[in-house]
Amino acid sequence: MQKHMQSHEIDVKYTPKDFDSGEEPRWCPGCGDYAILNAVRQAFSQMGIPKEKFVIVSGIGCSSRFPYYMNTYGFHGIHGRAPAIATGVKVANPDLSVWVVTGDGDGLAIGGNHLMHAIRRNVDIKILLFDNRIYGLTKGQYSPTSIVGQETKSSPYGVIERPMDPVILALSQRATFVAKVIDTDIKRQIDIFKEAAKHKGTAFVQIYQNCVVFNDGAFEDFAGKEVRSERLIELKHGQPMIFGKNLDKGIIVKDLKPQVVKIGENGITKDDITIYDETNYMLNLLVANLHYPEFPEPIGIIRRVREPTYEELLYDQIETAKKKRGEGNIKRLIQANSWEVSPS
Repeated sequence: MQKHMQSHEIDVKYTPKDFDSGEEPRWCPGCGDYAILNAVRQAFSQMGIPKEKFVIVSGIGCSSRFPYYMNTYGFHGIHGRAPAIATGVKVANPDLSVWVVTGDGDGLAIGGNHLMHAIRRNVDIKILLFDNRIYGLTKGQYSPTSIVGQETKSSPYGVIERPMDPVILALSQRATFVAKVIDTDIKRQIDIFKEAAKHKGTAFVQIYQNCVVFNDGAFEDFAGKEVRSERLIELKHGQPMIFGKNLDKGIIVKDLKPQVVKIGENGITKDDITIYDETNYMLNLLVANLHYPEFPEPIGIIRRVREPTYEELLYDQIETAKKKRGEGNIKRLIQANSWEVSPS
């Protein structure tokens, strides 16, 4: 395309320590953010991208302290505006690898519109949404993803609002890359972050992140080590939707209706299990709506397609305009919209 769109990859080798700023994280002991920080440092060290090409933009919240703890360029923005700031950074210099770190409050409440429009535009930024179903920084009020009945500082008799689903929101804006992962699953986080980095377009990753102080164990019913093999399903493109400790369960989708089945019962074989297709929008939506306990909780890459990015279209448009009308002239532009006012 144009000279701005260059390959990031280099030969230099990094270690996770190279991405440690030396600042001591100010999170509660046991917070899931530590695990995510560990995974991001490991993933960045394996991407083959020059360290000076990384930019991390955040808003407000516990997760938004992230730029301080990464030895990269960073910008600690204002509440909810991280996607807008990141868009400006990426458009100004498309050669940068721009990452947004946000939370379920920062990204979905005051920042909901900014998040939605960044995804809609398909800006080539990577958005990590830490979802703990609570406002942690302000000490335990319910957030847009808090579940019905959840008792918090601001809902002592239980939340009465339906929760938002971040993945459904992203898919509603035709997101080109959507994934979901759990904070303690370091290996899968690293893999997904690396795939997100390679993706051209907005990559949106929801991370179930435990808040040990204000909402401890929010995801233990399906993410706990003792139960996750039976209650999670990892989506893999081109492979059957099989899960279970013994890989003896699966999901069959027929007439847009999903059903959990057991392989070997009622004549069901592995060949009957629905093959997952991360490019099939209707299947992506259907699977994103599956949640425990009725269904296994889906994790992994839910959707991935290649479409033109915002900055690709923008720079193409600029080049087309230059060919038609020549280089711009700021003085002429200003004078074309000015006038003199004479005394009456």
